[in-house]
Amino acid sequence: MARPKSNDKHLSEREAQLMSLLWNRGPLFVREMLECFPEPRPHFNTVSTTVRNLEEKGYVGHEVVGGSYKYHAIACADDFAKRSLGQIVRNYFSNSYAKVVSALVEEEKISVDELQEIIDMINKQNRK
Repeated sequence: MARPKSNDKHLSEREAQLMSLLWNRGPLFVREMLECFPEPRPHFNTVSTTVRNLEEKGYVGHEVVGGSYKYHAIACADDFAKRSLGQIVRNYFSNSYAKVVSALVEEEKISVDELQEIIDMINKQNRK
């Protein structure tokens, strides 16, 4: 009996790693995913279970190739990044993008030149 699709769309750290592999390297077998991890590598069954969980969540699909499953990303990296950023801003910065930028400035993670680029993009967008 097939298990129902999960309603939990949050990704664990391992799930995020596997999604990144699929977005950056394209379709992969589980054994190929394992080769991408540094030593000590996770167990084959751990990766296999994790990628199946991603499939249940609707982020990954598979194709049968020679009796094995070759997994591919269904979710678009850009859409996922935008949604994830929105969740971070809501959960950790009181839904304020200004607080995000302020935190980046305080931690010296963004330069004056980068801030000017952002201001220029905003001004350009506002002129449209």
